[in-house]
Parts: sequence; C-alpha cells; structure tokens
Amino acid sequence: MKISHELQVEGGRKKNPLHFLAFSAAWGRIVVLAVLMSLPMPAYADDDSKLSPDLQEQAAKSSKVTVIVQYSQMPSKADLNALRTHGAKIKSKFQVIRAVTMQVPVSLLTNLANNPHVVYMTPDRTLAITSTSPNEEFATAVQADLAASQYGLTGTGVGIAIIDSGIAAHPDLNNSLGASRVVYSQSFVAGDTTTSDQYGHGTHVAGLVGGTGAGSGTANGYAATYAGMAANVNLINLRVLDQNGAGTDSQVIAAIQQAISLKKTYNIRVINMSLGRPIFESYKLDPVDQAVESAWKAGIVVVVAAGNDGRDNSMGTNGFATIDVPGNDPAAITVGATLTMYTASRVDDEIASYSSKGPTLIDHLVKPDLVAPGNHLVSLRVAGSTLDVAYPELEVTPSNGAIAQYFQLSGTSMSTPIVSGAVALMLQQNSALTPDQVKARLMKTAWKAFGQYTFSQDQNNNIYNNEYDLFTYGAGYLDIDAALGNTNLSSGVALSPTAVYNSSKNIVTIANTSDPAFAGKSVVWGAKTIWATSVVWGSKTILGSSQAWEGTSVVWGAKSMSGFSVVWGATDWKSGSMGSYSSTVLGDQ
Repeated sequence: MKISHELQVEGGRKKNPLHFLAFSAAWGRIVVLAVLMSLPMPAYADDDSKLSPDLQEQAAKSSKVTVIVQYSQMPSKADLNALRTHGAKIKSKFQVIRAVTMQVPVSLLTNLANNPHVVYMTPDRTLAITSTSPNEEFATAVQADLAASQYGLTGTGVGIAIIDSGIAAHPDLNNSLGASRVVYSQSFVAGDTTTSDQYGHGTHVAGLVGGTGAGSGTANGYAATYAGMAANVNLINLRVLDQNGAGTDSQVIAAIQQAISLKKTYNIRVINMSLGRPIFESYKLDPVDQAVESAWKAGIVVVVAAGNDGRDNSMGTNGFATIDVPGNDPAAITVGATLTMYTASRVDDEIASYSSKGPTLIDHLVKPDLVAPGNHLVSLRVAGSTLDVAYPELEVTPSNGAIAQYFQLSGTSMSTPIVSGAVALMLQQNSALTPDQVKARLMKTAWKAFGQYTFSQDQNNNIYNNEYDLFTYGAGYLDIDAALGNTNLSSGVALSPTAVYNSSKNIVTIANTSDPAFAGKSVVWGAKTIWATSVVWGSKTILGSSQAWEGTSVVWGAKSMSGFSVVWGATDWKSGSMGSYSSTVLGDQ
C-alpha cells in the first residue's frame, strides 16, 4: 500500500537500512513508520510563506485539508464563526501555542494567509513511535544502581507524563500497596476513548521509566530483574498513538497542553516523548516544537527521542542531519542510543548505529544532547498488542514456563525513558531545579570518555562505522550518579547550541542559539568556566580531519558535495528523489 508521508503511517518490516522517516517512536528493529516510495525530496518553508511546503503540495491535490493554524493571538469566537460560514470545521483549539486545528476548503487557505494574525499553517501531520531487539543491562552503565542504594531516590512524588500509545495495567507499575501508579489516563486518539496500550510501545516505555521489576528476577524464572530507572514515580498516561502506532501532530499538541494543565494536580515535572517525524520547517514555526517549548516554560522537563536514522545515507550524509521533530527543538533534552555490549561496565559501550545524528536540518542545532542505553532493553509486555502478535520472538520467556511478562525492544524510544527516569530522580532530590538547570547539569556531568572510532554490526551482518563527535553523542553518556552528586546551579536557558560553518577555514564551530521565545534570558553555555562549551561538549570545533568530513575537505559524510549541501542547504530541495523508505531499524548485535 502506498501512502502519503504527511498523512499516513503503516506498519511494516523490511530488511534494507532505514532512510527518511515519518513521525516515529524511536526504535531499532520494530518500528512503525511511514513508507516513502520514491517520493520527491521535501521542500522547506520559504521565509515569506505562511503555508508550509507540504501543505501547498496537499492543497494542489485536494479540495479540503486539515491544518494547524498558528496565530499571533487566539481568534475570537466571532472569528471562528466567520470561518465556519466559509466551510471551515473547527476541530481543536490550543491555547499553549495560540493555534487552531481545522478542516478547511482549499479555497479558504488564501483568506487565512492574508489574515495578519495568522503566523503559519501546516498539515496535521502523521507521527509514530521510534523502537526494536537479547537484553542489555542498562542500570549499571548509567550508574542508576547507586540512585536508590546511595541516595535513597526512587522518583517518589514526581509525575511523568508518557505521551505514547497508552499504558496497559501491569503489576510492575503498582505501588507497595498494590495500587496502580498510573494516576491519570486520557486518550487523544480520534474516535477512540480507550487508554490502554493496544500497540505495546507505551507500556514498554513506562516500564523503563518506572517499572519495579517485581515480576522478574531469578525467583520468577528470569535471568535478571527488569526494573526501570525510578521505581516509585507516578505515571500520567496520555495516549496519542493508535493500535498501529500512528497519530497526528494535533493529538500530540493536545496531550502536551493537557500535561501543562495537570502539572499542579499530579506534580508533572517530566514529559517523555518517544516519537518523532521529519523536519519540514524551522523549529520556530513547527507547531509540535512550539508546544514543547510551552511545556518547558511551564516548568516541565521535556525528554524526546533523537530518532533512528543513523544508518540513513539516502542524502549522502552517512546518518548525519537525521534528527526528528521534536528532537530538533533547542529547549528539549534530545536523547540518542548506545549499546552496553552486555557488560556492566560503560567503558566498552558504543553508539547504536541507528541513533540519529545532528546537526538538525534548517536550524543546524547541535543534537542529540546526550545518549543513554537503548539497544535490546527488556521492559513490560502487553499480551495481544500489535507488537506482541507481530513479533512473538521478542517475548522474554521465564524458565518456569509461566506466561511471559516482558518484551525486548531497541531504539532511541528506549533510551529516552532512561533519561526521563533519571530526571525524576534529580527532581525528587531537589524539586526546586528548573528544566534548564536539569538539562545543563545532565550535560555537564555526562561521561565523555568514549573512544573516537567504533564500528557496529546489525542482525543482517551489515557493518557501520561510527565516530565520537558532538553530533553523535552530544555532551556524552548519561551518568545519573554524577548528576545526583553535582550541586552546580546554572543561570539562564540551556538551549542546545547552533553549528556554524566557516567556509574560509573549512571548519564548523558552535555558538549560542538565539531564540525569540526565550528573549531576555541569558544562555548558560560560556557564561562561566564551569559551563563553558569546552567543558560540556569537549572541543567546540569540528576539525577537518574528522571522519565526518571524510578526512579531506569540508564534505558532510560524502566524497562529493552532496552530503554537505544537504546539511547546509546549498541545493534545491525540490529536486531529486528520496528513494524507498524502510520502516524497520535493526538492533545492533
């Protein structure tokens, strides 16, 4: 079945490496993403256009379109009624980003574009999850075992909103009295009010955040105890993805808005978003990014998946410039994935070949911000879910013959909740920390002793060469023990920096990001020696000898100029073809 990369997501499993994506939950081998079959390369927004390029493309083919219209100020009831008289169907209103989702006749788009209060319009794009799968032990690698033993922290009292495919009931999500720690549930899936997890992804994510591991361990026939990072955290279940792992921008924005409104009621301090989609415009215009920033400014730490396109060379970049939305927002904590190599020590850990790399398209932000284990992680199984039925080989079966309670997945979808759980521990320890202080401290204390070069192999025996640089590992490897032991309080916003290309010297350096949404606030990096870019990221210059530049001229991952042109926008994006897109990311061995 052929489908639109803006509007549909289809399940599938293919053997060829991953190319460009749809809104995907970050994964390795089991991913439900849009399949792009020889579609033209996406055009990006012109500075003077209020219609995104993909909306213009849809409008040329349809009589009606569903759009998210961002305003400089929310339209009045009279304004909306006037639109209704011209055939508009109002679907939802989002105060947090001053936007309205509506279905409109194509003829009405010009009218909207001429409205001086309309800032930008996009389609209600499709999104999905990013995930895959033997199990790798992650707790020791990120020093999480010390959080409870040394600091006595389990996330008690902290609420984490899981914006995903729902959360199914599971004993590992109960408290010591047997009551569920899923304290609130709501579905934003159109036409489906059920909140349980029909797909099987959100529950897995919830287990990595806050599972107790009570049903696992040798006493229950399992080789290990499969506990999450913060085993007593409260979970807020905001379902945006259906039984096929698909959803829309408007559903995600609605869930973020609800998390903000419920912040005080459930002490929601963290939002976990193990999902993503392609970049179509600057984060300053993207409605999902704008919702993320609203949550951040409301005091909620937003942790998002980088994406699983690190093997994508369809644009000649060797996986660089493949970060997803909302991982491209400078405020959010964007997480890449590592392999723990089945050992407790982190010194032999490597980057997962599928983990998406920066810089971000269009804005050139330095992403990911840090990395965490994401390959072959065991968490909670949802019996009969879409993933469970499709991939029974991923069930972790106990030796006593009992029904399997656990399941294996891989991807940046899995590394993201590891960081979300770590944030909950930090906020239990010091509830006064701001989102920017949490992000800055995590990045400063991240472990940075990776080797420069590694290689990995997927389950089809394909070999991938990987390199340590700030576009692959960000500020380094999550180290929760170091973060909990640190008392530095940053001042200012911790926006991810921008990569700047110097054509005369053939180098790329990093500079502080200027964002009008955070106007009037200083930026953490470089303000003091302790927050200097050299401390947080290591060298702030990408040298010409880097493998990313092929060791010759400044060429992004290719011996021709094609890869460089993709990243820095020197070519016409309206030309060319993207080829086929695989919905499957294989976990590294």
